[in-house]
Amino acid sequence: MLENIKTVLLLSVLSVILIMIFGFLGRSFGLGSLGLLIGLIVSLAMTFVSYFKSDEIALRSNHAQVVSEQEAPNLHRIIRELTASAGLKMPKVAVIRSKDPNAFATGRNQDHAAVAVTTGLLELLTEDELRGVLSHELGHIKNKDILISSVAACIGSIITYAASMARFAAIFGGGDGRDGYDVIGGLIIMILGPISAVIIQMAISRTREYKADATGAEICGNPLALASALRKIEFGVQQHPMTDAKATDAHMFIMNPFGNAINSMQKLFSTHPPTAERIARLEEMAGRKLEY
Repeated sequence: MLENIKTVLLLSVLSVILIMIFGFLGRSFGLGSLGLLIGLIVSLAMTFVSYFKSDEIALRSNHAQVVSEQEAPNLHRIIRELTASAGLKMPKVAVIRSKDPNAFATGRNQDHAAVAVTTGLLELLTEDELRGVLSHELGHIKNKDILISSVAACIGSIITYAASMARFAAIFGGGDGRDGYDVIGGLIIMILGPISAVIIQMAISRTREYKADATGAEICGNPLALASALRKIEFGVQQHPMTDAKATDAHMFIMNPFGNAINSMQKLFSTHPPTAERIARLEEMAGRKLEY
């Protein structure tokens, strides 16, 4: 219950940030309080759309192609076995053509869920390790946190775009929002808006990754297989970082897809907990400690 309240509060803050940015845009272009109304409408619309279309948006945004059982029989077989073990319904299965070894789950609930994996992941892992990763993603579905991460990604993306518009407005905008107070306020919003979105996404993601690791280990019955997969994935994403992934989608993946390509600021606001800590917890679940 406490975690759900925390999530609602965090998503509310994301919405307030978005409304404030549009409020600044409205004043910059002489629209007055109409900007606040537009921000409210956009925030509500994005929440509504991301609720009903979160799986489609996430898959399309990351160039994931839904595959049939005929196209990927082994992948479908493994996921079907794991969903039966977890007491879940079979999600849509998608593949991303990327050397970056990664995976994510999305959707609003288990009736409208999708699990996507990269070709790099399928090539890198053994079947036991792949089962661990897929169990982790099914853990997100079982824990009912795929909707929250999907909505956060959508609103975070809009905040980033709106902040870019605000930067343009600060330079070229007109209207009654050009006094010093509004310019300073606008600059604060432009700088802190995207940073706040990333911080909130980070807060949403980190605790949920630990929980999904634990749930996934229970589903596949092999915590060490997931731990081994995380080791390989961490090395793999450093060697083959994604070049076209969105920063606002990073928290959805089992591991940050940017690898060594992320800068020091992105590392500071990392959406994922340290891999070593995740592995240590899994090894503790397995009843023994391995050297990381």
